[in-house]
Amino acid sequence: MRAAVPPSVPTGAGPEAAPGAGARHRPSPRRTCIGCRQVRSKPELVRLVLPAEGPVAVDPTGRRNGRGAYICRQSGTTCLDQARKRKGVTRALRAEPDRIDYELLAAQLAALPTSEEVSPSPR
Repeated sequence: MRAAVPPSVPTGAGPEAAPGAGARHRPSPRRTCIGCRQVRSKPELVRLVLPAEGPVAVDPTGRRNGRGAYICRQSGTTCLDQARKRKGVTRALRAEPDRIDYELLAAQLAALPTSEEVSPSPR
């Protein structure tokens, strides 16, 4: 009869037993731009957020409370124009059109650093 091995001890099978298994790289989450509809990694996009009260705003941290949607960081104003024509912002955020100030969003997007200037946030 074999002795029971506690679950915390590697048995030699599976990925936990492989050397260097703890240093695996996790791929970044992928999101879809509401303007050009391209799927990109999260650092390549900027989050637009609809807070409980107030207008839609750019969320550079990606952590503000509220419903969010993503737009390309590189071509932000171009994708914002496309989303405006398709009513993508209104649909994705489930917002009333009067809560969206496209001129303010364009100015906020233009003021953001590009993806080359952004360093990944430590987790």
